Amino acid sequence: MKLLQSRCLIVILVYSLLLLAIPYFLDCRNKMLAPGEQPFLRECSEVVAPMSWGEEDLDTGGNLTVGARRSRQHIYIHATWRTGSSFAGELFNQHPAVFYLYEPMWLMWQVLYPGDAESLQGAVRDMLRSLFRCDFSVLRLYSAAGPLTTRAVFGWKNNKVICSAPLCGAYRKERVELVDGGVCEKQCAARDIGELERECRKYEVMVIKDVRVLDVGVLFPLMGDPSLNLKVVQLVRDPRAVHNSRMKSKQSLVKESIQVLRSKHRLERTRWPLLSNRAQRADSSVARALEVICEAWSRDQELVRRSPAWLRARYLTIRYEDLVLEPLSGLGALYSFANLTVTPATEAYMLNMTRGVGYSSDRPFLISSRDAKEAVSAWKKRLSLGQVQQVEQSCQRAMRALGYRPNNT
Repeated sequence: MKLLQSRCLIVILVYSLLLLAIPYFLDCRNKMLAPGEQPFLRECSEVVAPMSWGEEDLDTGGNLTVGARRSRQHIYIHATWRTGSSFAGELFNQHPAVFYLYEPMWLMWQVLYPGDAESLQGAVRDMLRSLFRCDFSVLRLYSAAGPLTTRAVFGWKNNKVICSAPLCGAYRKERVELVDGGVCEKQCAARDIGELERECRKYEVMVIKDVRVLDVGVLFPLMGDPSLNLKVVQLVRDPRAVHNSRMKSKQSLVKESIQVLRSKHRLERTRWPLLSNRAQRADSSVARALEVICEAWSRDQELVRRSPAWLRARYLTIRYEDLVLEPLSGLGALYSFANLTVTPATEAYMLNMTRGVGYSSDRPFLISSRDAKEAVSAWKKRLSLGQVQQVEQSCQRAMRALGYRPNNT
């Protein structure tokens, strides 16, 4: 009997190990690491187009041809904190033909904190797949107990679909204007999540903006799924401007910065300096996380450059500076990539948002009209020479890859 029990335990153990090992070997992100290679910056060099996609199915812009078109267009805005991604995402939230979600993975990161960023990448990808299919039941995993409603959607107070008819009469989706979160909160009652799913399915274009995909390779399986018809917009920004903005809102970014740093095992491998107060610890976490982010940018660009033509055609890298300094050209590039039409109303909105007064409001996460030129160059006045040199040293590869010049050139 004891022998039989032992054999049963061995069989169960082997079976469990196989279940754990299969995803490891099937996922290209989990191939054996080279010496010094970082875990969430691995390369998926064997990415190939799905068998159902041939070269004849894609035009020169990476779009499915009329004969091959099977599904609506999905767009993921791949960004990081303080790159102007909220502004870029709002350009899609304003378009009457777009169903837009703002940082839905925020809920996951809060609930699973202090999990490191790398360990959450698979869950982020699965959540994206569900959301792009208008299946919002996944939000239940990270929401409070009780009925799942529109209020479980992060950023719901500024969502044009949630705050507009037929879900609410506070706004009209076809009218291009910013949503006042206070107005939506007062006038829009919570609606069952199933109603939002039905609205989601009505739109020909769906856009999700988030900052929690730290390795673009995570998205490749989704991009290779013809039923999703997914394109990716990677929004980048001058690392010095990013650092300036991150330092301004550093207390709000400490938790995310620690999660990013844990992914690189820096908390274990590096001796932390003795910091006497909370402000110094926040400064250190935010600054060190930027180095990791810059490395991720470099790897993303290299990985896409070495990817098949079909994938490169479905990937757009756009710089924040180009978007706001040439607003109509930038808007046209984004909308064209997403198969959307630029209208006089969206052009007027874009010009208004980039011709405001001042660099930013006292609330750094608030979308508002700003002076584009000042937003682009504010770091030159606000960062010390030492801070600029530190960022340029930490981010030199990313700056070179993205076309940003050092301060002394």
